[in-house]
Amino acid sequence: MTHVTDVTTQTVGTDAGDARITWHPARNARLVLAVGHGAGGGIEARDLTALAAALPGHGVTVALVEQPWRVAGKKVAPAPKTLDTGWRGVWPALTGPGLPVISGGRSAGARVACRTAAELGAHAVLALSFPLHPPGRPEKSRAAELLGAGVPTLVVQGGNDPFGRPAEFPEGGFELVEVAYGDHGFAVPKRAGLTQERALEIITGAVREWVVSLG
Repeated sequence: MTHVTDVTTQTVGTDAGDARITWHPARNARLVLAVGHGAGGGIEARDLTALAAALPGHGVTVALVEQPWRVAGKKVAPAPKTLDTGWRGVWPALTGPGLPVISGGRSAGARVACRTAAELGAHAVLALSFPLHPPGRPEKSRAAELLGAGVPTLVVQGGNDPFGRPAEFPEGGFELVEVAYGDHGFAVPKRAGLTQERALEIITGAVREWVVSLG
């Protein structure tokens, strides 16, 4: 179910430069889901736009966060420490509505959410396409970031994600939902047994059910 909302944008100054929040408000919101983008793209990613369309109709305000480097028009993401600084800087605006905030992101944004969740007081973490390791380099594991989030965590991972397939993830205090055949951007090949639309429905449905389970 999609839900047409009064979308607004907000520029927020941070120690890493100006960030931007695009708000997709729910009418009777009980939670805010704040989601950051990856290092190779922006908030137009298919999974982020699908969540922004689907969740406000279920009481979840979605805040799509653009990191300062992206707002400034730069092509390459800065170091992880700088990404964390940008995320910390937008947090007061995200908590402004006075609701619990789920800290989320895709790829590099998921790492930021995991690294900062405990210190910022996030209600939970949503990790979309968590980059468990660089492609072809499983020994360079980032599992410690995921396992160290310290709050309820949902990982949504493509079955063919070269940054970490679901079977590669360690046991730990998080839930994992697989999008069969999906790559790092949740694109599914035409030969797959599900459509692109269905793949996105799996993502939005899983996130919706998980949010309900958080109470």
